[in-house]
Amino acid sequence: MIGGMGVTIKTAAKDRPLGVFDSGAGGVSVLRWIRQQLPRENLIYISDAGYAPYGNRSSHYVQGRATCVTQFLLDQGAKAVVVACNTATVTSIATLRSKFAVPFIGIEPGVKPALAETASGVVGVLATTETLKSPAFHNLIHRFGKGVRVEVQGCPGLMEQVEALAFSTPKTRDLMDRYLFPLLEKGADTIVLGCTHYPFLAPLIREMAGEGIRIIDTGEAVSRQVCRALTTRDLLTGRTEPGAVTFWTSGSRGVQTVLSCLWGEPVTVAQMP
Repeated sequence: MIGGMGVTIKTAAKDRPLGVFDSGAGGVSVLRWIRQQLPRENLIYISDAGYAPYGNRSSHYVQGRATCVTQFLLDQGAKAVVVACNTATVTSIATLRSKFAVPFIGIEPGVKPALAETASGVVGVLATTETLKSPAFHNLIHRFGKGVRVEVQGCPGLMEQVEALAFSTPKTRDLMDRYLFPLLEKGADTIVLGCTHYPFLAPLIREMAGEGIRIIDTGEAVSRQVCRALTTRDLLTGRTEPGAVTFWTSGSRGVQTVLSCLWGEPVTVAQMP
C-alpha cells in the first residue's frame, strides 16, 4: 500500500509543469527551444513585465523579484524552474538555489561556445549593464576566456525595442549601430547574445554585420540542459500527449500581444495576483 502510494506520488511529481520566467517576453526565445526539446512537458511562462527591465536594476532588486516569481511558480506546482534571463541568472540563481528545493536551470552568455567559433580570437558580447558588471559574468570570462579577447558592450534600450516588437525600426537600427559596430571595429567575428531578448534581433544583427559574423544564442544549449536536469532527477513527464503552455504576467494587457507575436501563435495571458 505504501509502495503504491509512493509510485503515485512520484508519478504526480513527474507530471507537474516546468516553470520558466524572464523580466519580460525575451525568455520566449528559450521557451521555444524547450518546447521543441520537450514536447510533452506542461510549461508555465511568467513575464515579469510589471517590474521590468531587470538589466538596469540593482542585484538586490532582481533577487527580490526572482524570489517572488519563483514562489509563484512553485505555488502553481512547478517541479523545476528555468531562469530564462541572463541578468536574473548571474545575480540571483545562487540565492534561489539556497532558498528553494527544486532544480534551477539558468542561462549565461555563451562565451564558452564562442571560443570554438571565433577565427579572429576576438569575441563580442552584447548584454545588459547588470549582467556585464556581475561577478558571475567576470568569473565566466576568467574560466573560459583564456587565449581570446572578450569585448563587451552594454545595450541600454535594446530589450525595450524587442518588447515593443520594433525589430527593425530606425530607432532599433540606431541602437544596434551604436552597440554592434564598436565590437566589429575591435575585430570581433563572433557575437554572443547575452540577453534572451536579443535572439529576436538576430536577423537585424546578421544584416548589419554581414554573413561572415557568427552569432551565439544559448537557448538551444539551455533546453538540452533542462532535459538533462529532468532526466537525472527522474522528473521527465510520463504523459504521451503534447504538453500545454500557460502564460502569466505581472504587466499590462499589452503583454499578450507581445507574447503572442514572439511565441508565434495567439496565446491567453493570465494576470498574476
